[in-house]
Amino acid sequence: MADKSHQATQDSNELQRGLTNRHVQMIALGGAIGTGLFLGSGESIHFAGPSIILGYLITGLICFWMMRAMGEMMMTNVHYHSFVDLIHKYWGHRAGFVIGWAYWASWIAIAMAELTAIGVYIKLWLPGLPQWVPGLITIAILLCINLITVKAFGEVEFWFALIKIVAIIALILIGIGLMIFRYHTSAGIATPANLVSHGGFFPTGWSGVLKSLPMVVFAFAGVEMVGMTAAETQDPEEVIPRAINNIPVRILIFYIGSLAVIMSIFPWNLLNANSSPFVMVFKDIGISGAADIINFVVITAAASSCNSALYTTGRMLAELTYKSPNPKVRIISHISRFQVPTFAIIISALLITLSAALNYLVPGSVFTLISSVATTSFLFIWGAIVITHLKFRKKYPKESPFKMPLSPVSDYLVLIFFAVVAVTMTMRESTLISLIVTLVWMAILLFASRQHKEIKIKK
Repeated sequence: MADKSHQATQDSNELQRGLTNRHVQMIALGGAIGTGLFLGSGESIHFAGPSIILGYLITGLICFWMMRAMGEMMMTNVHYHSFVDLIHKYWGHRAGFVIGWAYWASWIAIAMAELTAIGVYIKLWLPGLPQWVPGLITIAILLCINLITVKAFGEVEFWFALIKIVAIIALILIGIGLMIFRYHTSAGIATPANLVSHGGFFPTGWSGVLKSLPMVVFAFAGVEMVGMTAAETQDPEEVIPRAINNIPVRILIFYIGSLAVIMSIFPWNLLNANSSPFVMVFKDIGISGAADIINFVVITAAASSCNSALYTTGRMLAELTYKSPNPKVRIISHISRFQVPTFAIIISALLITLSAALNYLVPGSVFTLISSVATTSFLFIWGAIVITHLKFRKKYPKESPFKMPLSPVSDYLVLIFFAVVAVTMTMRESTLISLIVTLVWMAILLFASRQHKEIKIKK
């Protein structure tokens, strides 16, 4: 399957296996640690208090099972372009069509949101600069990088992710030091006792944990990117399983470690839901320019998300067009002499740029809704991976070398969890609207799949 798009365009080139283990580890890790942790974690803490830690533990386990389901299927053939190939094979063309286009559109929307955010963050330093300029410069640079080689993308993403990780580790180490020396912050003594001494570990009850789940789940969006890299990874049989096994644990350490430290330094009820907890901690201990430091981190986090989006949308668009009955459409899946899907990457970049420009033409609420629908779509995308795994196991019941733990019980637990999150989204008006619009969007894609015809490419 590795040469499907190339066969469709009569091009003998293939995608290059230029991603190493460190690239793949950082790609998925960086994709799942975004601006939400640095800027939006205050809101999730506001809903659940210290029990938000439990929300991340449960969600981390669910994402691990989902990724193991994907990994078990991908290890049967490391030439699969993405998990959408798996859905096509084991669930059917219509399911693959719906999930493939939903995934592509979701990353386009996420990228346009991050591109707009970069313009907003830059205003802290350059208030007179037009908001569209930083985003345009960013997408132009990332486009050039993605058109060179897949290794160039991997290197840039590695360093983007490393910046985020260094910031988190710095916070954790500083927090541990403050607790060891019982540092007196503006909110009192830094101590782990703050996790239970202000209303207990569940100050808002289980309802608080449930209300926070959508924000927690969407914080992990991007971790499935491992499923987009198999065809371009060196030694995928070794690297992909290692990445899948390691990444959820590392994400839990970073998320849970940083949030536990934050709430040990500042009681959860004193944190501002609309401010960055990271800025509060760094400012309180006297680090000058704390806001500037975190602003730099979130700009690189947003650029990292755009970089991942450009990689993902380029590969996905190439995959979605290689079987089109229209020869002009199939050209989009062409692989260049640099062994990247050039046309698909350029088209995705143009759409991201044009979409971001819409933010200046439509009300902010519309732009926010589009971004919310994009993240909500991940519930259905991840659910489709697990449903496909159930179909895969039914077809191939024998033991596999990378079998999903506790399957099929774990499959059903994952699906139940996603259903609970969907129900939880009906508890708030903003998430309810996103859920309804996402359901409508999925219905439109399902209808479009009935009209779509594909051609079979002979091997």
